[in-house]
Formats: sequence, C-alpha cells, structure tokens
Amino acid sequence: MTGVVATGAAFAGAKLTAVDSTGATVCSVTVSATGTYVCELAATVKPPLVISALRDDVALYSVTGGTTGGIVNVTPITTIIASRLAPKGDPAQLAAGLVADPTSIDAAKIQAQVAQVLLLLKPLLDALGDTVNPISGSFSANGTGHDRVLDTILVSVRPDGTAANIEVTVRTIPAGASTAPIAISFRSSDASPPALPALSADSIPQAGASTAIADLMARASACYALPLSERVNTSDNSVAAVGSAADVKAAACKAIFFGNNPASFKSNGLAVGRSASNVGAFSGLFRPGATNVKFQEPEIGYYLSNGDIYITYRTLDSGGNVGNNSGVVRMEGGSLRFIGNQFTYSSAISPTLQDRDFVNAPSKNYYNVGYDVAIDNVASGGASIFIKVLVTAPDGTVYTMVPTVGNNSLRLKKADGTTTSTSIIRLNAAFRAAGTAGHPSTMEPSLLYASPLLTDAQIGALPDNGAWTFEFFHVDPSTPNVTQTVRTLQRVPTLAEASLVKLTKLSDGMRAFLVNLTAQTRYIAFGSPPSATTPNTIGFGSATVAGWTVPPLAVAPTTFAVFGNSPSVNNVIGPAFDDRVDLAAGAQVAYLTCSPASGADTHCDSSTGITQYAQYTWFNYFQLTARNAKQTIFLTGIATYVP
Repeated sequence: MTGVVATGAAFAGAKLTAVDSTGATVCSVTVSATGTYVCELAATVKPPLVISALRDDVALYSVTGGTTGGIVNVTPITTIIASRLAPKGDPAQLAAGLVADPTSIDAAKIQAQVAQVLLLLKPLLDALGDTVNPISGSFSANGTGHDRVLDTILVSVRPDGTAANIEVTVRTIPAGASTAPIAISFRSSDASPPALPALSADSIPQAGASTAIADLMARASACYALPLSERVNTSDNSVAAVGSAADVKAAACKAIFFGNNPASFKSNGLAVGRSASNVGAFSGLFRPGATNVKFQEPEIGYYLSNGDIYITYRTLDSGGNVGNNSGVVRMEGGSLRFIGNQFTYSSAISPTLQDRDFVNAPSKNYYNVGYDVAIDNVASGGASIFIKVLVTAPDGTVYTMVPTVGNNSLRLKKADGTTTSTSIIRLNAAFRAAGTAGHPSTMEPSLLYASPLLTDAQIGALPDNGAWTFEFFHVDPSTPNVTQTVRTLQRVPTLAEASLVKLTKLSDGMRAFLVNLTAQTRYIAFGSPPSATTPNTIGFGSATVAGWTVPPLAVAPTTFAVFGNSPSVNNVIGPAFDDRVDLAAGAQVAYLTCSPASGADTHCDSSTGITQYAQYTWFNYFQLTARNAKQTIFLTGIATYVP
C-alpha cells in the first residue's frame, strides 16, 4: 500500500498507522519528506483499513476497502470522507467503529462518500481541471494537479460528540482586506452537503505555492545554519549581538527577505534586528542560541488582497524547543521571500479556548470560548501613545480596547464604560460540573462576554477566515489614525467541540500546595521587602513538584503568566499587572521576575539594584498559554480566588 500524505504541502514526518477491521495495526511508518509512504501488508490483513497520519496536534485520516493494497492517499479531503463514515463524525473513532461493526464500512459505502465529496468540490475541481480520485488516485505533493486543489482549500473537521462540523474554505485572492471568504459549512451527518459556488480559474492563485514555501523554509534553515559571526556583524559567536537590518551580512540570510534586503521587512511594528532586551523581528539572527534553527512544516494560511500569502510554519532549535510561527511572504523572481504584514502596530486575533480552574472552589470550574484580541501597548516617555483602539468583528460588532497601568497589552472596555481585566471576547462558557447552577458569565464581572451569548449554532456559522479590523487612535492629535485588518485561520470552537479538547492541567502536587497556601487569604502576597540576596520572585512548581502536566494530544504550553495587583495605597487596591515568561520544551516549572510595563508601574522595585516584586504586591491568577499551528490559543487558567 502506497500513497501521498499532504495538505498541499507534504505532511512530512507524520506517523502513519493503518488498522484493519480486527483492530490490528497492520502498518506503522513515518511519512517521507516528499509526503509519500510505503506499507508492506501481510496476507492476513482483514480489510477495510483505516489510515491515520498524526503530526503534532494535527491528524489526517483515510479509509480503503481494497484487499490488495494499492494507492491510499491521506489528505484533508479524505479526512472529510472518513468523518462522514465515522461514528458521530469523529474520524479518530473510525477504526474503533469498524471493529465494533465490521459491516459499517465497505467499498460501496466508501465510494458513495467519495462521490458526495467530489460533488461538493466540483466547481473547484472543474476550474482546476482535476479528475483524480482523492483516495486512490495518483498525484505528487508538488503544488500541481490534485495537489493544487489541496493548496487551494482550507478544511476543518471538528467533532462535537454528536457529529462533526465541517467547513471548506477556498483560498482565493480577496477583492479587499475585509472581503468575506468563499466557504461552505455542513454537518458530517448531512445527507446532501452543499456544493461550493461556481469558481473561475482566474480567481484562484497560481500553482506551486506550497513548493515555493517549502523552498523558503529550506533557505531560511540554511541561513540559520551559518555561525552567528557570518550571519550578522559580530566577531563573537558565543554572545548575542545587538543590531539592525543593516547588520545582516550573509547573502543567504539577505536572500530570504524581499528585495534581498532585510530592511524591507516589517511586521507588527517590528523591523529586523535585536535590541539589548531581545526585541526585534527575526532577532534569532543575532543570537547564538538560534544557530541551526530549522524552519519546518509550512502551510498556506490565506492570501491577502495584494497577492501576498500569510503562512504558518514551525521552528525547531537545537534544544528541541518548538515555536509555532506565522508571517507574510511575497513572490519575487519565482521565489517567495519574507515581507511581513507591514503593520505599524502589533495586532492579532486568535480563536481561544480557556479552562478556568478555581483551586478553592472546584465546583465552579468552567471553560469558555472566544477571541483573544492581542494589541501590545506602545509607550513613549512612560505613557501609552494610544487613547483607544476600535476593533470591528466580521459581523460588524465594535469593541473598544484601552491601555491600562501595569499591563503590557490593551484591555477591553464594556458598553457601560468600565475597563475589564481581559483582552478576550468570550462568546460563551459552560461549567465542567453538570450540577453547578447559573452561568459562568455572571461570576466574574471583570471579564467581557458577548451580549447576547452566542449559541453553538451561531458559533459554528462563524467563518474560519473571518476578517477583523483594528483602528488605532493616538494621544497626539496630530498623528493620523492607523487601520489594520487581520484574518483568523480558524473560527473559535463551539462549546460542544471545546469539551472534547485535551488541555494542559494543574498537577495534583501543585494543586495541594496552592490550596494549603491560599485557603484562607485566596491570594499570595510578597510580605518581605525587596532584597539583593533573596529577591522577591515567583516560582510555580519546583524540582520535586511539577507545576502542570500535559496529557496526550494536548498542545504543550510555551508561556506562563501571573496576574495580580500592585501594593495598595491608602487602602485603595493598586493597579492590575501581568508578567509572563517563555517556557522551554517539556517544561513543568516556571520562574518569573518582575517586568514593569510603564513608568507609572509600582508592582516592581529596583531599589536594591535588582528588579523584583515590590513588598505587598499580590497575585491570585496564573495562566499557561499554548498555541497550535493554526494560531488557535489554548489557555489553562489557575485561580486561587473564589468567584
């Protein structure tokens, strides 16, 4: 049995497994760099076979009723077919369902679903002239033919315990920054899924995008393989350099940027370079620890109206640390090069699933779904340069975000004018315990919920590639407003979908420690004055007690944050603050030092020569953040207070 495993780009490095109708694993191989695989099947194999390909938190599925091997491809299109054959639409349960009922799948049932999927994709297939059978047809992951179809669509299959919500979005070049994408949505259980609308080949980007992106990843890896002193202007390969785009000197490194010029790149207000505090785009070019970083697993996200491509990719350093990244690239001379989104300010919108764990009130634990609106606060002279930022959702709803003392990013304002403690627009929530009365949205007034709350049906109708617009208003009246538009790669999950997602969890040992420490006060405070020998810092977990655990299939966290308040003054609670630290691969402990957000920030103290937490600064909330390749955020919130 052979085939291609691809999403357009080759699904290289994935673990491919085939299971027969008895539940026996009859093949287990690694997908090649070109997306191909070969399985030797024993004569004792009992078809049908269910094939899965897993890489990180992404899984593709396929199925065959054949008895003699042959071609079996594994792609997003075959995953739709597997979902429509699977119990409750969950392709991960297809193999188990086959074992429970060997008659649930046969060649005729598979072919019927292939025909249904070909019918819903027919307008696109006709426009591109594709006649390849998605399961058994021959093709290569080279951006042409059937692979061009895969390059052109974004497929989401989201089981919710009853069926799967499926969305197919066509990656056309939009007429404008906020133009709605061409997409269809349906349930895996629908007898007759809708078809895509008529499409013109002229509206579809040229072939070969995925191979061009793979080539860019290879060239970026080659740049970072060079010693630090060859990449940038420095003579020491062991010490991080400080510099700008003008200090990038290797031809191989210049060539990954548009115009062979790193100075052409700008993303979220950042240019290529590195400051003494490690701020800058592609700052790894200036750090010895980034030598031999690999750029891997690229995917097309969406196209911009000017033809640029928003892509996602993974970086892997020599220590095994993984980063899920994204960026904008532009075609030049037949090659793609980094250009950046050219935004003046940092602005991002990410679908978010959050688990809130109240260690002193477990019956109130709940999860919520929404969008995280991330806008970095930009300060000048210790004060924010922004009055506000208006954020317009795809449905036209406008949200207001404002700077606050002590926070490194902007916070949402409610309709009544009060400022919240959050940047997440929560669409709905549900208690983990079925018997808990009320609704989570009423417990924490400092959070912002959509009004009215969205039902799962309404959330399911949201587009994957929804466009959000940010308008920045400045303190300086002479500075014109700046408008930026960002698209999501996936919509927020419904509550039913979210209930099935695996998330990072607080460890039992750390839970017991926090309960013992905060059962009376509900918070943790620094009672001691700042010290040069034993500074006020935060350690979450220890050498003997893990802070958290990451279950199988969960996305590992990469950031840990603490939230609290500055010392009170005249019995008035001080301003809120948040500090965060990046986590290494496999970390289960976090250590934080204080990080002032502005000149008016009082939760930090530097009087001893060491920046640390000020006496009586207190905190009551921790958060672990994970992000997958589709830029969906998974938050594990741990609260010591009782809502």
